[in-house]
Amino acid sequence: MDRLHENQIYTGTVEGYSSEGLGIVRLDGAVVFVPQAVRGETIDLKITKVMKTAAAGEIVKIHKPSPDRAAPECPYYGQCGGCDFQHLTYPEELRAKRQRVQDALTRLGGTDVQVEEILGAKNPLHYRNKSQYPVGAGGAIGFYRARSHQVVPVKRCLIQPEAADKTAAAVGEWMRRYKIPAYDETAGRGLVRHIYVRVNQKGESLCCVVINGKQAPREPELAAYVCAAVPHTVGVLVNSNTKRGNVILGEKYRTLWGQDFLMDTLCGLAFKLSVPSFYQVNRDQAEALYGRALEYAGLTGTETVVDLYCGIGTITLCLAKRAGRVIGAEIVPAAIRDAEENAARNHIENAEFFCGDAAEAAARLEAEGLRPDVITVDPPRKGLAPEVIGSIAAMGPARVVYVSCDPATLGRDVKRFGELGYRAVRACAVDMFPGTRHVESVVLLERSIGRDTDYGEKTDPNDHP
Repeated sequence: MDRLHENQIYTGTVEGYSSEGLGIVRLDGAVVFVPQAVRGETIDLKITKVMKTAAAGEIVKIHKPSPDRAAPECPYYGQCGGCDFQHLTYPEELRAKRQRVQDALTRLGGTDVQVEEILGAKNPLHYRNKSQYPVGAGGAIGFYRARSHQVVPVKRCLIQPEAADKTAAAVGEWMRRYKIPAYDETAGRGLVRHIYVRVNQKGESLCCVVINGKQAPREPELAAYVCAAVPHTVGVLVNSNTKRGNVILGEKYRTLWGQDFLMDTLCGLAFKLSVPSFYQVNRDQAEALYGRALEYAGLTGTETVVDLYCGIGTITLCLAKRAGRVIGAEIVPAAIRDAEENAARNHIENAEFFCGDAAEAAARLEAEGLRPDVITVDPPRKGLAPEVIGSIAAMGPARVVYVSCDPATLGRDVKRFGELGYRAVRACAVDMFPGTRHVESVVLLERSIGRDTDYGEKTDPNDHP
């Protein structure tokens, strides 16, 4: 890119935001990504890096701050890599996230469906019910600096609950008091790797300390420190992870004190949460997300529904309250056991579960001749494998409800569904992660007229549930 030069100052206007929350400025047709820039502002920026197709820059001067610019409340903003949007007002953050989902559906998905709205959080602070604190050199406890494994010490985080921060601080005090070494990931030595905390709606918490070994010194004292700092703690565990790499949790757990699970309620149902259980990190927004997914499913009480990636059965059991029969599939055996227990705990008898990855599950159900009315999916960020989409289409459900945590893979998969006769007819964004660039969304895909199989009735794509 010959037109731009590193360390040179340029003037431009911020047009919008990238998928990573960076401001976008175009200079002579070249795209420059600028941190902490706000749409509509004219800025002087210094080019910090020139790449083949784009450049990076930093703000030198703001000619006139946008009314959508906010003063970040967090003292670690710009150091910790956890939040991206604290320099924006919340309405502007919501607008940016809704536009991100819309762009993905239009540009990547090739669809004209409109994102109807974005469901914002009533309280965008202290919403996370799961906290994972890396422990760095010298016992620093906090969060990673952006695009690094350097731990920024954080005493109070605006998106974590107070109980989680106090638990992490208590573990730090235990480490200092008894000279417990932190794990050095470069050398592969040391002991304490992560501090993992779950907090439920009632304020109860579950603590798990991840160590590089089978046992830690002074384990009774560890439990005592945590319980003294957070009296509503229901259990203190140790997880052993001796493998190098970025995976946080190992496979073996020991309970030092109390119980190894936490109970929580979601959509009027009770759920048992173990440490590795998948559970949406923002409970209140999860209810909004699942409510929209249920609306899109259009259930009347007689339908057969398949829920792939069912986890511990959160969406599955919500669907079961309105369907005739629901089948959940999940690759993690422990999650299936939790799902079956959760079904029994909530006296739900029309839900069944089996263990298998999404591709195997979809292929098995297709081979068995199952013809569900609705299929729901809530995949990880990598989205759906092509064979999963193929098996879903082969089963011929009238509706597919796609819950997504990544707009890019959602757009890609919507396009693939379109090639197999499924058209996106409704879409909604949900702000599950205020302050960060991440956004959830729900899309309803309907089987197009003329593409249905020899069973059931054709579905009018304009007949929304």
